[in-house]
Amino acid sequence: MGESLFLEDGLKEEKLYPLKMPKLESLKKSDHFKQVLKGKKIHTDFFSLFSTKNFLKPNSKNLLISFITKKKIGNAVKRNKIRRRLKAITAKILKIKGAINLNYTYIIICKTKTYSGKYEKIYIEMQKSFKKINE
Repeated sequence: MGESLFLEDGLKEEKLYPLKMPKLESLKKSDHFKQVLKGKKIHTDFFSLFSTKNFLKPNSKNLLISFITKKKIGNAVKRNKIRRRLKAITAKILKIKGAINLNYTYIIICKTKTYSGKYEKIYIEMQKSFKKINE
């Protein structure tokens, strides 16, 4: 009976990353942004996701991802809330092993609906987008 509990725990641990989860790193230079924006793209109601093969740090343990919100969306409070929400969703998806490919660089451009949208819907949409773009 005790052994079956350990087996179940072992199966759960295979799907998740070990204790050290990859950090989220942001792009800094406009040339890097331009290069990523030329890559694959997926548009949803809540955000647009762009990706390209990792050209800065090929074998990095961290995830290169940037979140962009335009001033048109609202004031700084609104924009920061949207960014925090998307970062939290990305961190949650990162815990699932293989959901996000660390060998790619991503840019997420937020849309106005993200502020009023439900967390669960955005989470599902982002999970589908990462799955589709990594194929």
